[in-house]
Formats: sequence, C-alpha cells, structure tokens
Amino acid sequence: MTEQTGTQPEARTTVMWVVKIGGSLSHEPTLRHWLAELCEIGGGRVVIVPGGGDFADKVRQYQNEWRFDDLAAHNMSLLAMTQYALLMKGVFPELVLASSEAKIRRTLRDGHVAVWVPTALMRDTPDAMSNWDTTSDSLAAWLSTMLNAERLIVVKSCPIAADDALETLAATGVVDRRFVDYVKDANYVVELFDKNSVALMRDRLLNSPVT
Repeated sequence: MTEQTGTQPEARTTVMWVVKIGGSLSHEPTLRHWLAELCEIGGGRVVIVPGGGDFADKVRQYQNEWRFDDLAAHNMSLLAMTQYALLMKGVFPELVLASSEAKIRRTLRDGHVAVWVPTALMRDTPDAMSNWDTTSDSLAAWLSTMLNAERLIVVKSCPIAADDALETLAATGVVDRRFVDYVKDANYVVELFDKNSVALMRDRLLNSPVT
C-alpha cells in the first residue's frame, strides 16, 4: 500500500470515497470480498470505479487488428468499463449503476453504493482523455476531483509496497502514465492497495469520520 496526501480537503457535506477496482481483479476470488465489504460498510459513502480488464484488452486487440484511431478505442474502452460495472452488479445486485454526478449523489443519499458507468465521457472528437495514456486509473482521479471526494483508493492485483512512489508505479505500468498528473494537486488522499488489503480498507472506512 502506498499513500499520497495532497492539499487540505475543502469542507464537505458528506464523506465520499472513490474506490477504483482494477480490471485485473475480474478473475480473482478477492473481487467478491472487496464488493461484499464495500456493500456492507460503504453504503452512502462509496463510489466504485470499474477498471477495463480483459474487456479493454479486447479493445487493444481489435485496434491492433483494424488500425482504428484512439478516439474509437477510447469510446470502446468506456464500454469495457461499463461491462465490468455490469459484472459487479451481477455479482452484488444491491450495487447501483450511476452514469452521472446527479445519479451518484442520489444513490449515496439513499444509502447505497454507486458503481460509476462512464458512458458520459464518450466523445465525437478527440480530447485529452481519448488516448491510452489515460485509462480507468486517471478517470477515477478525474471523478474524485469532480465529486470533491475525501479519498481515492486504487486497488490492484499486484503487490504494492508502502514506500512505492507514484512516479515509479506509473513508470512500471502499475498505474497509467497520466495518473500522477491527475492527482499531484489533489485535495483528497490517494492510496494504492493490493488485492489482499480488504481488511485495511475496512479499517480505514470504519474509522473515517462521517460528517
């Protein structure tokens, strides 16, 4: 686990956490543990961001085969994240899919856990997000900023040491290349957990004050 703390958070009316669950957990038994714990103790507080996983890997495969541009790949990758979101809801039907800020906030007000469906970020023309340097890691950071979240937790299947610098993790491909830029001035806490850190996440969430 590695942690970065940005500037002091602004005052918030509720404590909101964004938990990005990497696509690499989509075939891991620990995915069920993460979702179970978040459903049990994260109602009204947690927004889950799905990774792309092998759904996104298929996009890369098709792009290599057909040579279409990154804009098409970006839009397809958002649908890949949506497939993972649907998988999560299939495993835990109590999760609520939410494609807009308004639906996310309404879901939390109702005491549920939201799973972000990022289809609103589909584009007709390229922008700074429509490239492979910006993946679901950076999108989770973007969402955390938009929602004025208190904390962003990024869950990966690979081991992560407490002293691993974000720059090193980006250079080695653990997080995407743009992630450091997205979080460097964040007003929320950023933590990276490995797949076996469910108990640590539970402890963090249970001991985080609710305002």
